[in-house]
Amino acid sequence: MLSKGKQFPFFLIFHPKLSLFQMGKFTFRKKERLCSQKIIGNLFRDGNSFALFPFRIYWQITTSEQLPPARIAISIPKKKFKKAVDRNLIKRRIKEAYRKNKQNLYFDLKSKNLNIAFILIYLAHDLMAYPELEEKMILTLQKLMESYEKAS
Repeated sequence: MLSKGKQFPFFLIFHPKLSLFQMGKFTFRKKERLCSQKIIGNLFRDGNSFALFPFRIYWQITTSEQLPPARIAISIPKKKFKKAVDRNLIKRRIKEAYRKNKQNLYFDLKSKNLNIAFILIYLAHDLMAYPELEEKMILTLQKLMESYEKAS
C-alpha cells in the first residue's frame, strides 16, 4: 500500500506489451542519435518518406546490428526559424516527446528484429505547444510503424 501523500509512479502503469524493465527506460542517449553523414545521405537519396503535419520523415531499414533499434536525427530549418533559440526550443520539445513515446516503436522493432534510421524534419512555420506536439509525435510514430510493416 502507498502511504498517504505519496504518488503512484507513472512509469509503473501496466501496459500489456511492455515489461516493467522496458517501461522504466525513458531516456534518450547518444547511441540513439543519428550522427553518421553517410547514413543521413543514404536516407535522403534512397530512403522512404512521408509527411504528417508538422513533420516530414525520411526513414530506412538498416542492416547494422546497432544497440538501439531506432536511431533518429532531428532537423529544424533555419529558413523558417531564424533564431537559434527558437530552433533549440523546438528540438528540445521534439526530443522530449520522442523520449516519452518511443517504447511502442522499440517494442515493435524488437519483436520484428528490425533496425531503422530516420530523420524528422519540422515543417510548421510557427512554434507549437508541447501537448499538441506530443500528440503529433504519437501519430507520426504510429504511421512510421505502419510504413515499415508495409515495406518489409
